[in-house]
Amino acid sequence: MSVPQVDRKSTPEPHARRWNGIGWGFLVKLGIMAVINAFGLLGIIAAFQAESWRILAVAVLLLLAADIVYFTKRALPLKYLLPGLAFLLIFQVFIFAYTAYIAFTNYGAGHVGSQEQAVQAALIQGERRVDDSPTYPLSIIEQGGTYGFAIVDDGEIKAGSPDQPLEVIGETTSTSAPKEVPGWNVLSINQILSMQDEITALRVPVSDDPNDGSIRTRDGSSGAVYISNLVWDESAQTITDTSTDTVYRATDAGLFTSDDGQSLPTGWVVTVGLDNFLRLFTDSSMIQPLALVTAWTFAWAFLSVAVPFAMGLVLAIIYNDERLKGRKILRTLFILPYAFPAFMSALLWRGMFNSEFGVINEFFFGGASIDWLGDPWLARFAVLFVNVWLTFPYFFLVCTGAIQALPADALEAAEIDGAGSFRKLRSIILPLVLVATAPLLISSFAFSFNNFTIIYMFNSGGPVIPGAPYTLGYTDILISAIWDISGVSGGKADYGLASALSILVFFVVAIISAIAFRQTKKLEEYS
Repeated sequence: MSVPQVDRKSTPEPHARRWNGIGWGFLVKLGIMAVINAFGLLGIIAAFQAESWRILAVAVLLLLAADIVYFTKRALPLKYLLPGLAFLLIFQVFIFAYTAYIAFTNYGAGHVGSQEQAVQAALIQGERRVDDSPTYPLSIIEQGGTYGFAIVDDGEIKAGSPDQPLEVIGETTSTSAPKEVPGWNVLSINQILSMQDEITALRVPVSDDPNDGSIRTRDGSSGAVYISNLVWDESAQTITDTSTDTVYRATDAGLFTSDDGQSLPTGWVVTVGLDNFLRLFTDSSMIQPLALVTAWTFAWAFLSVAVPFAMGLVLAIIYNDERLKGRKILRTLFILPYAFPAFMSALLWRGMFNSEFGVINEFFFGGASIDWLGDPWLARFAVLFVNVWLTFPYFFLVCTGAIQALPADALEAAEIDGAGSFRKLRSIILPLVLVATAPLLISSFAFSFNNFTIIYMFNSGGPVIPGAPYTLGYTDILISAIWDISGVSGGKADYGLASALSILVFFVVAIISAIAFRQTKKLEEYS
């Protein structure tokens, strides 16, 4: 009996899988890619407006790659690889490359923009109102998040922003501030009052020549032309103070400096080569503090792994004995510190170690006024104690699992051969546990080397090292020193130097980790 053949080409697809000939999966993919393209185009437009050409090029390439990969049938593996590659490029490669770039510049306080921005800032700092400048009726206007001024000048409406000099956009017979400005939104009184500081800080150039002055306002309803007593000569690359005839010349250091060595406060970003790296080893004010911080960082990272690992191993051996009553409850109690958020625990212990009202002094030292956070060595002991308290439960869990996975026949053979407890620990348990935990120990060392949270939340790296720049402290490790140098927490920011130190820390951790991983192979051969 012959089986009738079904013509699959003529068989219609189920209605749930098609919609007018288009699959539902394609429609879902189309919707997702539409959202991705929308965000991608927003990023491209933002990069174009900011004139960030490298970011613009990368954004365009990633968006084109996504569209090509997900709308072709020949790139199936890339459909799974592209998201991970994109995130790797954005959040790892780009960040590392940008940090490396900053490390070779003077980017920091006083050097955050271009030379053109530095010139504008210098002219603003030395500005005064032009004696014969009329008072113009003025409105505050906005366009795409950019604020500017619209004035009435001899029957003409002129509008502009800090980056766009005044230009005529219409005519009027009114002598009051313009109520409507083509292409701009006029702010209301309430809006002006809510952003008074931003408005008084606005400067709108009168023309393309910065020496012609700028319009500024003090009340948001009228403005006048202000001009600086500093004159910029672009061809000579000099700024001249007309009140003292002092000439400031542009230098390779990104500053305007006079012949007597005085510099204007605002500079610009320039490439300085290896200067930031050399400063770390040659600047007399930084050598000793950084040496103390570096030595403590290595000691901190080693002790933060060795001590809790030893505690966790000992406790794991003790509470792995079946003869111990209530060991499940005791194990639970031991791992409780691991369940607490580290930053909350650090704040709690900071209060407990307070020299005046902390419970450590009150209940354990009879009310003595021990300055745990003010003395360098006591502060180091205290922060190390807190970190051990937080991390030993992790090693307790890891070592418990490793011990329970040990081959029972090896331990029984050792007992038959007459090996004691210490000999079994030294020759069997410890080597086999190290084989299982060595990668975790290496990663824990790298984590402790950059454990910013505990250092910052416990005492912000204090106490301060006398005479140290950037408020470096005795319990600062390299990562918290980078935080201090970057000026994020206050003080003078030096992003170039902080980036240079970040690069060095990265290579130090990478080298130590590589050496440690090579050594683990010996343990594997032993096992």
